[in-house]
This record gives sequence, structure tokens and C-alpha cells, in this order.
Amino acid sequence: MQPADRIADLKPYYFAQVGRQIQQMRSQGLDVVRMDIGAPDMPPPEFVIKAMIAAAQRPDRHSYQPYGGTPAYRRAWAAYYQRRFGVQLDPQTQVVGLIGSKEGIFHLTQALINPGDVVLVPDPGYSAYAPAARIAGGHVVYMPLRAENGFLPDLDAIPHDIRRRAKILWLNYPNNPTGATITYEALERAVAFAREHHILLAYDAAYVDVVLDPDAPPPPSVLQVPGALEVAVEFNSLSKRANMAGWRLGVAVGHAEALRYLFLYKSQVDSSHFGPLMDAAEVALNDPRMDAWIAARNAVYRKRRDRILTLLTELGLTAYPAQAGMYIWAKLPPGVESLAFTQALLQHHHISWAPGRIFGPHGEGYVRISLGVPDDALDRALARLRAAHTLPGLPAREV
Repeated sequence: MQPADRIADLKPYYFAQVGRQIQQMRSQGLDVVRMDIGAPDMPPPEFVIKAMIAAAQRPDRHSYQPYGGTPAYRRAWAAYYQRRFGVQLDPQTQVVGLIGSKEGIFHLTQALINPGDVVLVPDPGYSAYAPAARIAGGHVVYMPLRAENGFLPDLDAIPHDIRRRAKILWLNYPNNPTGATITYEALERAVAFAREHHILLAYDAAYVDVVLDPDAPPPPSVLQVPGALEVAVEFNSLSKRANMAGWRLGVAVGHAEALRYLFLYKSQVDSSHFGPLMDAAEVALNDPRMDAWIAARNAVYRKRRDRILTLLTELGLTAYPAQAGMYIWAKLPPGVESLAFTQALLQHHHISWAPGRIFGPHGEGYVRISLGVPDDALDRALARLRAAHTLPGLPAREV
């Protein structure tokens, strides 16, 4: 049997591939500390879990649910956007519930992209944007994110013929993998660029509530920019806000016509969520207790970030302290290939970091380190790295 042409050249998803490798190592009794994947290690708030259990005990919550989420689920997201960003949304036309934002990223691309259409993708960037475009037959054009530019794209550098052909522009802040944040002024420029060139601005805001620097301004939504609702769709989820990654509770909000096409495509594919999950989502979005819980959770991430940054300095690596998100982006010495480095680290020290190359060509020479690792596992990883006389490709150290 041969695959369809559209996936014949598709490479396996890196984290699925390395996950199988780690599972095999653990089955051999090896203690592998996984710091590559962006999965929260702590549970959601107990009161959110209790809300789901209470809803699941109701006999009327086990049937099929409305496509794109219940009216209450959509209203809950609209209320969150009003409170968090001051953005007013129509729950009926400007909010579509998703089975995680990754699903929506893929479906939006399939709903809008024809063969040959250009999709502008940040490089490095989340590894779902480019494959979704390629499966749709689109032409991926990478926008380099460079350290000297604060890991923001240089929209002025995009050639005019590419601008004319572009249909979707992807942006993601707080950024995965670099941890960079974006200013409101930069979002204004992005909205103006999208309007001028008739491009849909697809904005991935999954990490807006993971704030590591409490004194920094809270990360904005692109929809705060006047007129953004006419050119932008924003993706969000409860995976990072409330540590509910496995619950797959996401949303797309914004441009009503784009969301109508997304809903049309998506309704052919799935049958919505389990009702009690959406009931619990209402609590995770708008219960007043969430603010204190998020602040305490972010403090744990901040402490881990600082411990890892101290170690990276000892190792002689350049790292970029993230103000938000749950990653550290670290630069390897010149000539050290990221996949070879991370594989050697895994094999010899049983620690898994993500190679920068999987996030795009400009990610080569970097590694991404997740903060979603339990403290006891982090203790073991840091101890191993400090005890090592050398790491693959790094200068030897006195220990």
C-alpha cells in the first residue's frame, strides 16, 4: 500500500519518535529525564477536576455535544477574552471550540490553502505550522527569527512577490521555542501588514498566561489591536493556562468568515468534546480562584528557569532568559549540530532536550529545554550535568 502523495514525504513527528526511543530506554531500567516536550508536569487545579467529576455524574452529560463547543463553552471563552484582554467577541460567530489548538492550526490551513498558496511561517517556530501547509499543497516561506531582532520577524524583508501570494501569516508569542515576547506596537505593525497585503494573520497565543517575570507587562492578544478582528484569528487553549494539556480544550477566536470555513471543515472530522470537559473548562477560564493558582504555578516555573540558566552558564552555553512561556532557548557552540548533541545527551546522560533543528532551519545550533519537568527529576538532571567532565561538542570542564 502506498500513501497519498500529500503525505508521502512527510517526516515523523519528532516528539512521537523520541518518545518511543525514551520508552524503550525506560523499559531497560534507565532513568531518562525528559526535558524536551512542552507538557506541564503538574496537575490542573483541584477545583477544576472536581467540576469535571460532578458534571460527569450527571446523566444528561454523556451524549454528543454541539459542534465547535457548547454555547456555554463559547461564552466562557468570550468572557475570558473580555476580562483578560478587554476584547469583546460574539460567541456565536467569533468563537469556535477546538480539540486542542493544534487541531485548529491544522484545520484552518486545510480550509483556506490551495496548492501553490504561500504560508509565512516563523523560523524557528512551532513544528505544526509548516507540515499543515505542505499537506494542503501550500508553499512554505520561512521568516527568520534572529536573536539580534528579539526573535521577532522582519516583515519588511519579505519580498513583494511573496507578499502578493501569501494567504496566511503565522505568529506565536510568547514564542515557542525561543521564549520571546512581543510588544503591542509590534502587533500593530503585524495587523497593518496583514491588512495591506490581504493576508490572514493566524496568531498562536497558547502561552499568554505562563508569565515568568511578574514585573513584566502581561503578554497581549493580537485582537487588542483595533481592526484585528477583520484580519486575524487567534488560537488559545487550556493546555498551558491550566495544565490541562491532555484534556484537549482549545479555541479559535476572531475573524468571523475564516472561522466559518474552519468550522465547516472541522465539522466533517470530529463530533466535539465530552460535555463534562467543557463544563470544567468554564471554571478553568473564569473562576476567580484561577488567578492565585496561576501565579503560584508560574512561580514554580520561574524557579526552575533560574536553576537551569545557572547551569547553562556553568556549561558555557548562551541562553535567552524567557519572560513568559515554559522554555529556555540555548545556543550551542559553533559547529555543534543540534540533533547529534541531543542524541548524545540522551544516550550518555539520559537527559532529553529538543534539538533546535526541528523548529526550522534557523533553529539549527540551538536547543530547547522545557520547564515542564518535576523538581526531583530536575535535581537528578542538573546533578548529572554538573558531574560530567564534558558534554558532546562542549569544552571539557574541571569538576
